[in-house]
Parts: sequence; structure tokens; C-alpha cells
Amino acid sequence: MHDHPIRVTTERYGHVAAVTFANATNNHINLPLLRALADVLDRLDADSNCRATILRSEGKIFCAGADLTIPNALGEEEGESFGASTIKFYRQAVRLFAIRKPMIAVVQGAAIGAGLGLALAADFRIAAPEARFAANFVKLGFHPGFAISHTLPRAIGEQRAAMMMLTGKRLSGEDACAWGLADEIASLDDLLDAALALAGEIAENGPLGVEATRATLRRKLVEDVRAATALEAVRQAELDGTDDFAEGRRAVHERRPGRFERR
Repeated sequence: MHDHPIRVTTERYGHVAAVTFANATNNHINLPLLRALADVLDRLDADSNCRATILRSEGKIFCAGADLTIPNALGEEEGESFGASTIKFYRQAVRLFAIRKPMIAVVQGAAIGAGLGLALAADFRIAAPEARFAANFVKLGFHPGFAISHTLPRAIGEQRAAMMMLTGKRLSGEDACAWGLADEIASLDDLLDAALALAGEIAENGPLGVEATRATLRRKLVEDVRAATALEAVRQAELDGTDDFAEGRRAVHERRPGRFERR
């Protein structure tokens, strides 16, 4: 049902591995892509020569989230309920947060919805000025997912996270850096070099110390992400069949505000 071939490739730069993914023009995320990413990162976790990873994507868009214009956007089985595919999808998301090695996300363009959630799975984000970050779920008449309800406040504080989640506003690369959502800004041509420089700063340190420190900093994160996605899945399933969600999908597709009826 997903016609576009998903690609996940890995390049090595000394002790750093750069993982690059692609899924058609908008790099929409779904269960097969998320599982492929988790599988690759698991293998790198087991590779003693790898000390840090970079997560990046091909094209102009980092990840436009789930393609909600198609049926069962997250899943891979025909006719599977939204709730069932969401639970499987979030199980793979939890795997990303369970990775032991530091990860830097390179955000060259839009990181929207679950694409923002994917960027938040990394320890750090390096963004181009052209980057756009949005938790636009409410514009769809929907509820945040991918643990964003936990990871966004953790990254930028509860007030700014509430501002993003309740308005659906987009942040530019510069705004994201000012808010602490991105850690560095680099031009499109310099993004990979900037990520490699930061990854190199991490990788030159003692790997046992780095991984132990990271485990302390992220303690309880996997459990919190698991709890957050469980709650998000319930809320999303409740809203999935509403007229407002159907209208929200149409409105976003047609680039207009939704005409919501509270039903």
C-alpha cells in the first residue's frame, strides 16, 4: 500500500555513523520506515566502534510526519484499525528512545508532527535557517503523538511547548534555536559538517563514560515515552473518527483554517 521504496543508508566517519533515510518527496514516516530506522540504530548500538550517530534525511524536507491523506497512514496492513497500527508504530518509536548512544538530528527543512517527534528522539538538533518545526496536530483537530506531549516540554519547557501544541505554530530554524529546540544553526551546505563536528566532540570522549552519563541524563525517559505514547494512542483513537479530524485533514491539505463543528 506504500508505493514508494523506503531507503535507510549508513556512512561511517571514524567513530561516527551518519544514518540517512528517504521516503518519497516528503519523507513521510510510517511503520516500515520507523522499524527500519530502529533496526539500523540497534545494530549501531551493538557496534563497539560506533560512539555517536547522526540522523538525517534526503531532499528538502526532514520529515513531514504521517501522510494523513491516505488510509492507515502509519501501518502496513490493509484494513488495520487506526488504533492497532498506532500501537505498533509507537512500539517502534520507543525503540528509538532506548538507544544507548548519543544521536544528533540534522534538520534541513520541515519537521512536522511525527517528524518533530522523530527529531526530538535525538539528543541534539542542528537546523538550517530553512528548517520549520511544528506540532500542528490541533490544526488537524487531532492530538499530538510520538511522545511529543512529553519530549517537547522536556526540551523547551512547558510554556513554550504549550504554545506550540495549542496553536500549531511553526518555528523557523532561528526561532527553534532561540527556544532551545535546536542546538545549533548551520547553512544547508554546512549542516553535515556541523553535525560531524559535534558528533566528533562527543566521540573523542571515553565511550563508557559518555554512555553512562547519557543513561543518567535520560533515566526514566523510555518509561515516560512509553506512558506518553500509550495515552496519546488513546486520545488519538478517540478523535480519529470525528468529523472535525476529517475536516482538519481537508483543511491542511487545502492550506486553509479548519471549519470545526466540535463533533
